[in-house]
Amino acid sequence: MLFFIIVTVLVASANAKYYTDCGSKLATVQKVEVSGCDAKNAECVLRRNTNATFSIDFTPYKETKEVVTIVHGVIMNLPVPFPLPQPDACKDSGLTCPLREEQSSSYHTTMPILKSYPRVKVDVKWELKDENDEDLVCILIAAKIQ
Repeated sequence: MLFFIIVTVLVASANAKYYTDCGSKLATVQKVEVSGCDAKNAECVLRRNTNATFSIDFTPYKETKEVVTIVHGVIMNLPVPFPLPQPDACKDSGLTCPLREEQSSSYHTTMPILKSYPRVKVDVKWELKDENDEDLVCILIAAKIQ
């Protein structure tokens, strides 16, 4: 019995990931990478007074003319907007708009983790929205600001 419990915990740990899909309606997400995150851990560590790099590989289901990035920190079910240096995902983020239907796309950006941010556990809600304000991609990243 003890062996079974140990194996179950090891398998669950091996499959742990720090993000979940929170409603990607118009695209399939292939990969999410965040600096300070390890796929073996269920939580990212975002260090204050540094920059965090976010990358999302996805394939849209339809042609998309515009993509806007919206980021919120969700603390105790309250969404708090995170300001981004460049919310237009078609500029300086690796995306070439319009995005083509069924063609892989890679989004990359860097977000400052300000020294003024409190040391808290937070879910980072990262959305890429199309010109109709619909979610191409919605990712919820479990994080801890240190």
